[in-house]
Amino acid sequence: MRDSTRHALERAAELTRNNRLVEAMATAEPVITTADEFESAEIRQWLIDHADDFSREV
Repeated sequence: MRDSTRHALERAAELTRNNRLVEAMATAEPVITTADEFESAEIRQWLIDHADDFSREV
């Protein structure tokens, strides 16, 4: 996965934890929708592995 993609996902997780879901979606959606099939698989796995990043308290 590209560093820029990982960074966007991490930022989206941070925004979600801070109850800024609209901004989180705006941050993550472009990298998710433009990913090729290989990066999509990596994103999917990253989201599975980091699900707690989106919900833990700050």
